[in-house]
This record gives sequence, structure tokens and C-alpha cells, in this order.
Amino acid sequence: MLGQLFTGGGDGRVLSIELPPGDVVWPDPGYSQFSLDHRPAFWLSDTVVSGDLWAGLRAEHGRSGLWPVLLEDSVQPWSAGQIAPDAVAEIDNYHAAAFMAEVWADWVQKADAGQLELLDPFGPGCPGPAPSGELAADPGAVADWYAGVIAERRTPLGLVAADRGADALAVMGWQGALNHNEWMVPLAAVVRSWEDRFGARLVGMGFNTLDLSVAAPPVTPEHALHVAAEHWTFCPDSVIYSAGTLIDYAEQIRGRNAWSFWWD
Repeated sequence: MLGQLFTGGGDGRVLSIELPPGDVVWPDPGYSQFSLDHRPAFWLSDTVVSGDLWAGLRAEHGRSGLWPVLLEDSVQPWSAGQIAPDAVAEIDNYHAAAFMAEVWADWVQKADAGQLELLDPFGPGCPGPAPSGELAADPGAVADWYAGVIAERRTPLGLVAADRGADALAVMGWQGALNHNEWMVPLAAVVRSWEDRFGARLVGMGFNTLDLSVAAPPVTPEHALHVAAEHWTFCPDSVIYSAGTLIDYAEQIRGRNAWSFWWD
């Protein structure tokens, strides 16, 4: 069953962990933008899973090629197949810096003068991506810890044929940020960049939520403020509704080993 997730049937892939009952999820042809060779988008468990199972599957990712994702629940869009998978190759065409600059400029162009206070101290000038953080722990270990936290919500499991967690956003056809960005590929490019710069790992997602572990978070106020600017372009609702300004939001994420996003 899992072999259906791979082009060529997953020859040479190995998974030694016993899985709970589950089945593959096929995308709705009306939602898909790209042909995936008539393959299912991911595998979905029928039951909730533990953080330990997630950690074991993450450890086997190099051999299995399957990235585990804790899902908010088993209801739509997962079980209904209302998902729009994209070609992973498309992610290579996008870069975090370009996405950030485009979102920033577009918002500034439409904003009233009083709204620019939200972006203090940067104002209308996009600061670009923040410098890399310093690893405080192994990214895999931090991801395993966070999976234990997320699993307390009693979530089912998704398995995705992806070389890295960020790519699961495209492969699964997740549309959680639809009201912010209609195409998930640029967001996957941003998460790839966070994997490289902050040791981020995709752990969970919901209908309109995303949960990442972070092994190299910003620890100074200045660095956190720069990262906050990135988060605002990635998910404005997380900043506006949880903090109101970049300065206040920066204090919320400084030194934290988990980033959670929510789109209205």
C-alpha cells in the first residue's frame, strides 16, 4: 500500500515499524494542479498515534523515504481527499527572500499610513530573511520532543513520500493558508529555508494550522525581531491575532523550540 506513494512503487525502501490500520488518500482530480501519475497523495492512519511512533518513523525516514505528519484530525480535508498536490520540482523555483519581499511590498502598497506601525521598526522596507540561528540541540531530537507534545491532542498520522518535511506541504496538497497564499509551493520553499537556517522540522498540520519544531531559535531580541518579520509574511494572522505588532510577537518566539501558525 505504501509503495503506491512512490513513483516506481518504492523499490528499495524499507520500513521496519508496524503501522496502525490505515489507507492511502487520493486527491480529488478537480483540486490537483499537476498530474501525479495517478498516485495517492499520502497514507492516513485510522486511529490516533503516539509521539513515540512519530519519532520512530522520523528516525527511519532516510530508509523509508516517508515523512510522518501529525494531523489535526481525521475529518476533512484528509479523509475526503479535498487536497491539491503539487509537483515537488516546483519548489526549486521559489526562494524565501523573494517570497518575503513580494508579500511585504504588496501589503505596504495597500496599507494605510497608520497600519505601518505594525511593521515597526522596519517600516515599508522589507528586511529580508534573518540570519541563521545557532543549534541548541539536534533537530531530530527537538522534533521528537515536539511530536510528543502535539500527539497529546490525540491526532492521526499521515505518511508522505518526501525527501524532507517541508516538501510534504506540496506532496500532500495542504491548503491551510489558502486565504493568504493560494499556492502552497512558495510556502514550502520558506519552510525549506527554515529547515536550513533554524533546524526547523515539520511535525504537524491541521485544516489551517502548521506546527514546526525549531532547534536553532533566535535568542536575542534583535534576531527574534528579524525572524518575526519573516513569520509575518509567512502567516500574518499569527502576528496580528496573537501579538498585534512585530515587536510584541518577537518576544513570544525568542528562544522557543516550536513555531505554530494559524491562518484565518
